[in-house]
Amino acid sequence: MRNAHVKYRLGKSMGFQAAIITMSVACVLPLIAILLFIIDAGFKTIKTNGFGFLTNLPKPVGESGGGIANAFVGSMIIISVASIIAIPIGILCGIYLSENKNSKLAYWSRLCVDILQGVPSIVIGIVAYFWFVKPMGGFSAISGSLALGIMMLPIVVRSTEETLKLLPDSLREAAFALGMPFHRVILRVILPCGFSGILSGVMLSVARIAGETAPLLFTAFGNPYLSTNILKPMHSLPLLIFNYATSPYNDWHDLAWGASMVLLIWVLLLNIITKLITRKWKVQF
Repeated sequence: MRNAHVKYRLGKSMGFQAAIITMSVACVLPLIAILLFIIDAGFKTIKTNGFGFLTNLPKPVGESGGGIANAFVGSMIIISVASIIAIPIGILCGIYLSENKNSKLAYWSRLCVDILQGVPSIVIGIVAYFWFVKPMGGFSAISGSLALGIMMLPIVVRSTEETLKLLPDSLREAAFALGMPFHRVILRVILPCGFSGILSGVMLSVARIAGETAPLLFTAFGNPYLSTNILKPMHSLPLLIFNYATSPYNDWHDLAWGASMVLLIWVLLLNIITKLITRKWKVQF
C-alpha cells in the first residue's frame, strides 16, 4: 500500500514537471519561429547589399541596392537623447520612492507611474504632438526623443525603486553611523549596491522604446536623407520598417526585412551587454 502511494506521488510529480516543460517549450517556440523567420529574410537582403546596407542611403524605387544609414544613425541619436532625458529623472524618482515609502507624495507618484506605464504608445505620440511638435512649429527628432523618454520613465522608476527596496537597511544604518551625509550615502553606498538592477531596468527601457513606431510617426516623422540635427525631422529604424513594409514595392519589402534584422540584433546585443556588465558587477561586490 505504501509503495503504491509513493509511486502515485512520484508519478504526479513527474507529470507536473512534464506539464511545466511542455508549457515552457510552447512559450519559447513562437519566439524561435519569429527570430528564424526574420533572420532568414533579413540575411538575404544584407547578403545581397553587403556592408553598404548600413552605410548607404535608400535609393529610389527601381534602383538596386540602397541601405538604411539614415534610419540607423537616426535611431541611435533619438534613443540616446531620450536616454539622457529619462534615465537621470527616472533614477532620482526611484530613489525618492524607495527612501520615502509611506509618504503621500510617494503614494501618488507611484500611482501615476503605474498608470503612465499602461498608457498606449500611440496616445503618448498624440500627446507629444500637441505638447512639442505644434509649439515648435514642426516635426523634429527632439520631440521624438521626448515622447520616447516619457515611455522610458515608468520602467526606470519602478526598476530603481524595487532594486533599492531589496537592499537591507543595515547598509544605510552603517553609513549613517560613520557620519556620512544623506547624499553621500545614496551616491557611495546605495546606488553602487543596486547598480546591477538599475542597469537592467535602464537597458530594458531602451529595448522597450527601440522598436516603437507610433510616437515617432507623430513627432520625428522621418527624413529620406542623413540628418544629425535634432531640431529637424529624422528617420529611424521603426519608421523605415513601417513605411517600407506597407509599400507596394518588393525592393522596399526586402529593405524592411533587413532593417528588422538589424533592429533585432541591436536589442539582443543590448541585453547581452547588460547581462555581462551586471554579472561582472556582482562578482566585484
